[in-house]
Amino acid sequence: MPYSDYRPDLMGSARLEPSGSFEAGSMQSFTLVYTAGAFGIDDTGSIKIGFRFATDFGPVQFDDPKGPGYTTVEASNGATLEAKWEFKRNIRPWSRSLYIGVVKDFLRPGDTITVRFGDRRFGSPGIRLQTYCESEFEFRVFADPIATYDYVPLPESPKIAIVPGPAVTWHALLPTMVRAGERFRLAVKANDAWGNASNQLSGRLTLVPSRPVVGLPETITCEPGAFAAVVEQLRIDEPGDLVISVRDEGGRELCRSNPLRIVDSQAPWVHFWGDTHGQSNETLGTNSAREYFIFGRDKAFLDVMSHQGNDFQITQGFWRELNELTAEFDEPGRFVCIPGYEWSANTAVGGDRNVHYRREGETIHRSSHAQLANAAEMADEAKDAHNAHQLFEKLAGKDCVVLAHVGGRYADIKQAHDGRLETSVEVHSAWGTFEWILRDAFEKNYRVGVVCNSDGHKGRPGADFPGASFFGATGGLTCYLAPRLDRDAIFEALRRRHHYGTTGNRMLLSVEAHMPSSGTLYLRDPAVFEAPETREVDRVIMGDIAAVRDDEVVLEVEAVSSAPIERIDVFDGFDLIETVRPYGLDDLGPRVRVIWEGAEYRGRARTTVWDGALTITDNQILRAAVINNWNLDRGIQSQDEHQITWKAVTTGNFGGLDLWLADPAAGRIKIDTRHVRREIPIGEIGLEDIVADAGGLERRMRLYRLPATMKETRVTLRKRVKVRQTGDTRLYVRVTQEDGHRAWSSPIYLFRR
Repeated sequence: MPYSDYRPDLMGSARLEPSGSFEAGSMQSFTLVYTAGAFGIDDTGSIKIGFRFATDFGPVQFDDPKGPGYTTVEASNGATLEAKWEFKRNIRPWSRSLYIGVVKDFLRPGDTITVRFGDRRFGSPGIRLQTYCESEFEFRVFADPIATYDYVPLPESPKIAIVPGPAVTWHALLPTMVRAGERFRLAVKANDAWGNASNQLSGRLTLVPSRPVVGLPETITCEPGAFAAVVEQLRIDEPGDLVISVRDEGGRELCRSNPLRIVDSQAPWVHFWGDTHGQSNETLGTNSAREYFIFGRDKAFLDVMSHQGNDFQITQGFWRELNELTAEFDEPGRFVCIPGYEWSANTAVGGDRNVHYRREGETIHRSSHAQLANAAEMADEAKDAHNAHQLFEKLAGKDCVVLAHVGGRYADIKQAHDGRLETSVEVHSAWGTFEWILRDAFEKNYRVGVVCNSDGHKGRPGADFPGASFFGATGGLTCYLAPRLDRDAIFEALRRRHHYGTTGNRMLLSVEAHMPSSGTLYLRDPAVFEAPETREVDRVIMGDIAAVRDDEVVLEVEAVSSAPIERIDVFDGFDLIETVRPYGLDDLGPRVRVIWEGAEYRGRARTTVWDGALTITDNQILRAAVINNWNLDRGIQSQDEHQITWKAVTTGNFGGLDLWLADPAAGRIKIDTRHVRREIPIGEIGLEDIVADAGGLERRMRLYRLPATMKETRVTLRKRVKVRQTGDTRLYVRVTQEDGHRAWSSPIYLFRR
């Protein structure tokens, strides 16, 4: 239930020193002074200082005066205080909170409680500030002066601004596919150490294209205070591929752009990138909904966005505001902004679904009014859908698309699914990687596509990083194959599953099946739609559903990646058909890759801790590097020529280590983690994975060998694939880059006539 609103004016006040703006992730010290109001605080009464759900501020600790996060509390009258740092012991969105209880005494009106976060008086370096930016980071103070455990928020709580740090990593963003002669844009940006878009860019950059580009200057200047340098109205008139190298004034390469393919001017579709899943501080996210859309459009350079707030927190007023914002930001040809919400039911009654409406003004069918209990908000309760079956019933006939999501709650698509509305499953987000939900769909013979989004809570849609919080992965992106950039085209791409998802990289991926004889392409799934429109074709692309005459088809795959390609796994549904690598046995050398992956289980507490050690005997470690480590506190903790220790977590995704050894074959490698303990002769590690299962959900370690240096960013495959006699042949690929990023194509669904 919501907090009490009884006489907040009598509950006291709070002030904070220092105030102003502070760098994300920096060490700071703050003193918050609470002054008791008209009631004082009774014996066993308390205050709470709340912080938003996603924050990684702190953590607060009370035991080590010299350690980070050391926090002290004291009462001006000498009353004994009890302090606890709690998670999920406060009403959302203020899930993280410092509880300060008054014991063995009481506070009179005007008495104070002084809280020193990161108290430096005894040697602490301070407390680490939240690692992501927020225009109003609030120390939200709640008071329980009557000792009823019924808290009242103060009318005003202290706030600071959290701003980005200096540029550390550079990024050059191009579209991945445009038609010859069409205009396109280059955006050059940089992130700070924690992944925030930095506005501390300066200097002149040189642009070196792989082929001539009309309108591309030789240099661009980064203006102080700007978050990116953008070059518009670029053009290439002939088909081909483009990559642009960005170099500093000394000639050092800062980054290379993602690949851009120029296709024929009559090509039926091109590429648009989107993140349609995230929320702002009106529900459980960070910054306002307006700031959320501005970041995605102008700092992450997305083409497609939606806002997906938890429905049981969306007031009627905020629903109207969201619809006004999507209408304002939607600009056909430049930016598609989609109205929608997250149907946030408990897993027991269906789990999370993302609802995307084609137009503004639609009804929101909430899973509940759990945090909207006042009479005015309850007026539309009859429109609620308390389980997923009811949701699909209420959405029937509406112009919308539903996507199955795995977040704190996961979508149980085996319990409820409507293929007319629910067209895809989300296999990756900031919560982790969830290939199992695609296999759930296969088990039930559903025909769904693959999307990846962020479900961002940190105000960084399209460029979401986990920071130091419990999130374990970067946010994903979805690439839509569409003829143009407007809502009609994007919704048609969603309904036909013409898209692929990535873990945040912008890879160019093509997956097609060619039929020796023509087949029948269904524009809607014939398993759930009556007499859908059809076309006779001899080629289908990712997401298509087709009836075929032939015993086999030719599968053609092309991946042009943003980093060297490690492997492409080709699947028919549950079955791995082939793993394609752009290297062979003769290319292998002294480099060994150690991977950890998986989760505890499907639900909210899925995080697996992989802290461990690796020891090399009768050999030496020359160099080591971590993969998919997004938390600066984790990664390699210690290293010498024989041993490495590390800290790491996975939430369904994977991370790991690369080792460059003095001798490619000598000695043994010993792994010691909570979940896997194993010793392996180094000479036995080769091209194929050595797998050590670790229980849990798809949890395991893998060891294999890679070339010492990898350069191949383009891999093609042409393969004959048998079409099953009964049921669907479900062809899709998973591409893994050397840097740990991945991409998944939506399956092609083929069946015999």
